[in-house]
Amino acid sequence: MNITYHDEIPNVETYHDLRAAVDWAVFCREQSEKALNNSCYCVVAKDGDSTVAMGRVVGDGMYYTIVDVMVKPQYQGQKIGSAIINKLVEQINAGIPKGGRTSIQLIAALGKEGFYVKQGFKILPNENSGAALRKVIYT
Repeated sequence: MNITYHDEIPNVETYHDLRAAVDWAVFCREQSEKALNNSCYCVVAKDGDSTVAMGRVVGDGMYYTIVDVMVKPQYQGQKIGSAIINKLVEQINAGIPKGGRTSIQLIAALGKEGFYVKQGFKILPNENSGAALRKVIYT
């Protein structure tokens, strides 16, 4: 196994395969294409030619959200997710102007909060922030 990392947007089929591999809902092709193409940054991990993990960032230059951090189950526990988070945060940091600041958010999958705490993220609410909130709309 030789894991390599690439700054690239996966195709929709690969994205859907990763979502299915981690038991996440698969969005319609139109939404997935739009979401992937509107990513600020995207990192994929490959074992040979096979994409085994990914993560991406959406944002506006001041606020960023890390989304779609997915590692195929047979590759979990090998620091691939940590490497992806580090690479995404490095890309965000590179875009912060001197004297600027940014805020990075994410929503952890249930039970995965500890992984993100190890990456330097804080659980909300905390002494500085209230709870994170979310609204999902189905059509």
